[in-house]
Amino acid sequence: MSETPDTPRPITPGSQASFGTYGGRPVSFVRRGTRLQGRRQAAWEEHAERWAVQVPRHVANTSVHPDYVFDAEAVFGRKAPLIVEIGSGLGDAVVHAAEQNPEKDFLAVEVYTPGLANTIIKINSRGLTNVRVVEANAPEVLESMLPAGSVSELWVFFPDPWHKARHHKRRLIQPAFASVAAKALKKGGYWRIATDWSNYAIHVREVLAGSTEFENMHEGERSGEESPLTQVWQSGVESVVGGAPVKEGRAPVSTEHTGPNQGVDEVGGWAPRFDGRIRTSFENKAHEAGRMIFDLTYRKI
Repeated sequence: MSETPDTPRPITPGSQASFGTYGGRPVSFVRRGTRLQGRRQAAWEEHAERWAVQVPRHVANTSVHPDYVFDAEAVFGRKAPLIVEIGSGLGDAVVHAAEQNPEKDFLAVEVYTPGLANTIIKINSRGLTNVRVVEANAPEVLESMLPAGSVSELWVFFPDPWHKARHHKRRLIQPAFASVAAKALKKGGYWRIATDWSNYAIHVREVLAGSTEFENMHEGERSGEESPLTQVWQSGVESVVGGAPVKEGRAPVSTEHTGPNQGVDEVGGWAPRFDGRIRTSFENKAHEAGRMIFDLTYRKI
């Protein structure tokens, strides 16, 4: 017998590796690490009931029962703009933003249990009350868990690029994901995206250009020689694995991440860096490797 939304699964760290499908589509993640130890385990046991949204499950540990609806006003005890970060990692960006914007509420969506535990530690240490975390598959969160038009901003920073061509179908940002993102966002709401891989940046730009529900807030901007894509093509910075310096005694290995080198990006559409995004250790590593950061900002029409 399947669970109903009246019987949420107890909050316990996830235990199921996932490389499956949702709605006939492959999920965008692989759950490799769910075990908690030390401070993370203690934080989860003591504080998860307060800060982690208790989601009724459907078919997997990260699924969301289709009848469950998140009531932000009841959860946060007030009516405020809701910002949702998909793939919040260790929580650095969402916690910093919540601290800087106490008048807004934040929901961190992540499938990496240790990352959620880390986020809870940061929430407690800073005495925040305007952040909640949820361990769930992002498309399900946007499609059924969040009421239509309830999200003021959606953030997707540095999603898994799934470099290999046969894995591109696993990329989070696809036409179907854009549709559920549009459903969750209010009219005029913003979708902010960042990636450090040009191939994924091009992919995102193409997917959103094909959507009738979003407009690029920087259409045509930073094209030509000013484009970060032009700089990548001309520098060849992504021509080795990870874009990182090659270790002594080893030859560079081509990954073909950049796709066809067109020399100059005449399309543009890149946003300036979002000043509300703190530079996390992940972004710092990209800079250290010499990779460019691509920001894109879209508005729900």
